[in-house]
Amino acid sequence: MNSAPSLAQRLLRKKPIETFLAQSQSHGHGAELKRSITLFQLTMFGVGATIGTGIFFVLAEQVPVAGPAVLISFLIAGFAAGLTALCYAEMSSMIPVSGSSYSYAYATLGEGLAFLVAACLVMEYGVSAGAVAVGWSEYLHNLLLITTGYELPRALLHAPLVAEGYSLKFGGDGYINLPAAILVGMCCVLLIRGSRESARANAIMVVIKLGVLALFIAIALTAFKAENFTPFAPHGVAGISAAAGSIFFTFVGLDAVSTAGEEVENPRRNLPRAIIYALIIVISFYLLVTIAALGAQSQGMFEGQEAGLSVILQNVTGSSIPSVILSAGAVISVFSVTLVVLYGQTRVLFAMSRDGMLPPIFSRVDPHTLTPTANTIIVGCVVAAIAAFLPSAVLWDLTSMGTLVAFTVVSAGVIILRYRRPDAPRGFSVPFFPVLPILSIISCLYLISSLSSIVFKLTAIWAVLAGIMYIFYSSRNSVLEPGSDANADLSE
Repeated sequence: MNSAPSLAQRLLRKKPIETFLAQSQSHGHGAELKRSITLFQLTMFGVGATIGTGIFFVLAEQVPVAGPAVLISFLIAGFAAGLTALCYAEMSSMIPVSGSSYSYAYATLGEGLAFLVAACLVMEYGVSAGAVAVGWSEYLHNLLLITTGYELPRALLHAPLVAEGYSLKFGGDGYINLPAAILVGMCCVLLIRGSRESARANAIMVVIKLGVLALFIAIALTAFKAENFTPFAPHGVAGISAAAGSIFFTFVGLDAVSTAGEEVENPRRNLPRAIIYALIIVISFYLLVTIAALGAQSQGMFEGQEAGLSVILQNVTGSSIPSVILSAGAVISVFSVTLVVLYGQTRVLFAMSRDGMLPPIFSRVDPHTLTPTANTIIVGCVVAAIAAFLPSAVLWDLTSMGTLVAFTVVSAGVIILRYRRPDAPRGFSVPFFPVLPILSIISCLYLISSLSSIVFKLTAIWAVLAGIMYIFYSSRNSVLEPGSDANADLSE
């Protein structure tokens, strides 16, 4: 009888790529997903999870930090995201399975680091969905106000907690952000119905979103004033760096694309293409909307401005009609952001559960819809609580931390597999290797260094809790653990 492996052996053991592929195609264990998502729908997944989280909300948070130089912050974050997107394209074409950077880390860096990455992904997706839901409630309230004159009670629109220094304290403007929690519930209902339905609904909402943003750009540019860009960088390099670190959370959609690895048609071809296409669309719209917004409104007006783009249009035109259209578009389309981010969250948990890292309930698939129903309900309850009770400022930066850690690991994984498995099939290869993956790692570490202290504190607490979970449950139930149920299932 083989003795149990040591903790060091468990931390360093790796799951072969062939095992990932065989496991994703296994039958009969209640853990099979359906390939039904097209290249266009997958590209819209990336765009849907990205545009909206940034442009609709983040300017009010980051223009006061960086001034008009927030444009440079977007370029820095976009540059880092672009480098990482190429790394994601290569990894996803090699390992087209659910789990995204968790699965990639498991194949390259070992089980321990893979679990830490998964913990960061869980934090990233959960917190991101909560943050976007909070922003959605602002646009919903603004839409009701300008169309009906009815104003929702502040107690039902704001979280009871606020961030002060290194801690969270009671003292917010409200008791619960009820619309944000309701949005999360509606998205979970759609996800439970099926991946094909969710992808189709998301694609429609993304097209609406891009049309609304094009309308904003066209109208805002009519009021463009060059003097609004002066002073360009009132807070210097420190402000630009701080804003870039926070803005990076808006590129979470790139990771969301790769979580769909087992539900995409022709994944080796379509995964890398969708990631690159989504990145090009996202950066183009980010820059155009930011330029138009800064040109139409002085930088001092952004701070504390809820539903900012809608307010800008109302100020520019003197009419509520364009503002109503933008707010309605935001309410409809930001639904897609929450939808895709929640989708990504459930698929990471699905992959972890199938590997034995989490209880089996997270990989249990409904035989009729072929979706992880129980998983989705659990995620929905947790994210709804986050959206209802935590302040948005902390949520933005926590999302950036999770995203940056995941992106760093993916870039490192590309380098490792190029040397360890040079002959493995690849649908896409990062050009200028190893320069671009190294630059990606450096860019991500630079942005991590710019995040606030409370984010490092909360992330450290989360990492400790994840470590305890790994030592006492996950490592002992891993698919690679001799004699484990997961191992037995895989060997059948």
